[in-house]
Amino acid sequence: MAKRYGGKFSPDSNTVTPEDRGTAAPRGAYQGARVTPAGARSNVLFIPPVILAFTSLAGGATGLAVGLAGAAVLLLGAWLLREGLIAEAAYEERKVARRPGLPRKILAAVACGIGTVIAAWKVEPGLVAPLIYGAAAGALHIGAFGLDPLRDKGMEGIDTFQQDRVARVIDEAEKHLGAMTDAVIRAGDRQVEARVERFQITVRELIRTVEEDPRDLTAARKFLGVYLMGARDAAAKFADIYSRTQDRGAKSDFMMLLTDLEQTFGKKTEKLLLDNNSDLTVEIEVLRDRLKREGVTLDPR
Repeated sequence: MAKRYGGKFSPDSNTVTPEDRGTAAPRGAYQGARVTPAGARSNVLFIPPVILAFTSLAGGATGLAVGLAGAAVLLLGAWLLREGLIAEAAYEERKVARRPGLPRKILAAVACGIGTVIAAWKVEPGLVAPLIYGAAAGALHIGAFGLDPLRDKGMEGIDTFQQDRVARVIDEAEKHLGAMTDAVIRAGDRQVEARVERFQITVRELIRTVEEDPRDLTAARKFLGVYLMGARDAAAKFADIYSRTQDRGAKSDFMMLLTDLEQTFGKKTEKLLLDNNSDLTVEIEVLRDRLKREGVTLDPR
């Protein structure tokens, strides 16, 4: 009988060797990658204000002023929509999040309606027709892109003061990560850029862990502050050296540093998760003891 060939290096192999037991699968370069929320659907709204501005050039002084005003309002609406979609994506990604302080998508719909009213008035002076066009444009905008998140998520039972402390630390950590990205772009090495992106995914896993349980801030503060600041400075120095000399030794040292940091951050995240599981186990045991004292028995099934 024919037997299908398979082995450790076969594409569909499910074999687990003894040396593979207890080790995590290697992280792919694109693990955690996501499509940008501000895509073609929102970018296409930058086209109407450009068209309106160009078509107003031959409309005389009044027509030009009205057209440019409408184009400016439409452009503001497109920008607000883009920022609103990014804020909404960040809100949906987190388990614990506050609603956006500024309802950008709603304001974008209002700006779209006002810009449409101005553009329609330029072509058809009056009041009724431009208002109808503006209301239709605003309604279609909301129908296409929806509203902003209007409620906090996962904030029940969380100390808002502690959450504000976490937010400040996380904002500072995100600034360090952004500075790292800008630095390695100057180096002009795509392999290093991908490696930094992979490290940032690990850092953001720690950030999400702290966001979900602000009590972990004290244990993770050094990682999100001092260590990330050092990584940022190292990235800047590497970019300065590598952009001038293409020193492969500097690249190798920087990649090894990122590996060490990634392992350190990963272990810290695992430790915080284990501590959280231990807290849950203690709470379950306390609850069971209370139920026993109250004479409540649980079905063993």
